[in-house]
Amino acid sequence: MYVVIGAGPMGLATARMLQRYGLPFTGIELHADVGGLWDIANPQSTVYETAHLISSKRMTEFTEFPMRDSAASYPRHDELRRYFAEFTDHFDLRRHFEFRTKVVRVVRANVDGWEVTTECDGVQRRRRFAGVLIATGTLHHPHQPVLPGAFTGRVMHSAEYKSAEVFAGKRVLIVGCGNSGADIAVDAVPRARSVDISLRRGYYFLPKFVRGRPIDALGGAIKLPRRLKQWVDAQLVRLLVGKPSDYGLPNPDYRLYESHPVMNSLILHHLGHGDIRARRDLAGIDGRAVSFADGESCEYDIIVQATGYALHYPFVERDALAWPEGTAAPRLWMNVMHPTDDTIFLMGMVEASGLGWQGRSEQAELVVLYLKRLAERHPAALALQREKRSWSGARVDGGFAYLKLDRMAYYVHKASYLRALRRHRSAMGAPDTIRGAART
Repeated sequence: MYVVIGAGPMGLATARMLQRYGLPFTGIELHADVGGLWDIANPQSTVYETAHLISSKRMTEFTEFPMRDSAASYPRHDELRRYFAEFTDHFDLRRHFEFRTKVVRVVRANVDGWEVTTECDGVQRRRRFAGVLIATGTLHHPHQPVLPGAFTGRVMHSAEYKSAEVFAGKRVLIVGCGNSGADIAVDAVPRARSVDISLRRGYYFLPKFVRGRPIDALGGAIKLPRRLKQWVDAQLVRLLVGKPSDYGLPNPDYRLYESHPVMNSLILHHLGHGDIRARRDLAGIDGRAVSFADGESCEYDIIVQATGYALHYPFVERDALAWPEGTAAPRLWMNVMHPTDDTIFLMGMVEASGLGWQGRSEQAELVVLYLKRLAERHPAALALQREKRSWSGARVDGGFAYLKLDRMAYYVHKASYLRALRRHRSAMGAPDTIRGAART
């Protein structure tokens, strides 16, 4: 018996694959329902009222369970919550999960298994499992750097943000410009007295639509060498939206795809109209006055730190995840498998532009097939076991020089990652991916 921790997208993908290949499992979920962060009613959810997908539905959905044709190209969180509920019910996964249940501790029970302590309604329970598949997500533990001084207004992390009502009549400073930071800045414009955004470095900004079609659905027909593709796509982006410096923002000092781009053109619209002012990196804070690296200063009522998230698995020791102290992410083969332990897996600790839930589902299929075939002493599973035990730590980066940022520590190159997944899955007898029928 295996245990799946979490019933968000990755937990559901993992449960589905265990079900498909006939491996017994129990799912544990802290919230009362499935969907993870996409259920805004979940106290652990970090989405906000205006949150939408940043990748289009056809590039994100599970292949065997497409989103409804009636869903928007970039669905909102409530549409996604419904999608995961329908996915769960379609495959009869709900009966496998224990809801409103917290995982308190995961410890090694013996050479071949784990003791998992859970708590529900104040009652703790200990059980033993042959393997643990952790699927609690990567976007729920705020990374909140110390500010350079004492701010006497309100400081909040983007994880706390739900509605622009909090900004009514306030002078707002957003620190950071990832996708959440850009969204929140845009949300604040009609409600706030003023909106500024502080950036340490430059970003590439991509529109969500080009000629009426989602931008991530375009291209790919012609394969270009990596460096040429970076140059060509960067020129196309510049043609479509201009340079960040045209809007008062710093230009990136790295090539396209070496960090995750911002999928938001509305922030450029508001910057161009003066609704949002671009600021440089924070230099100091005194009361409500904030000074910036270029010597300018301004007063604010609210600072929103859109500074991302840190990986956080408090119920298990770092050693169990091959996670050295002082590093941003566990050191796992293909971002999922412990090099020497075949009984614990960190599902979904992978980011890539366009990987979607299908890519994560294929990761889950590899893990489940490996467990099944290893028990059968299948030659391909034994070969994979040898490969990961001799793994040098090399990343599946496709040759891209990703920025050395914590949030990029588990970033992979989509095509290279999927190619490696599919090679191993095929060797262990995975069938071709099933295409589900379109749903209206």
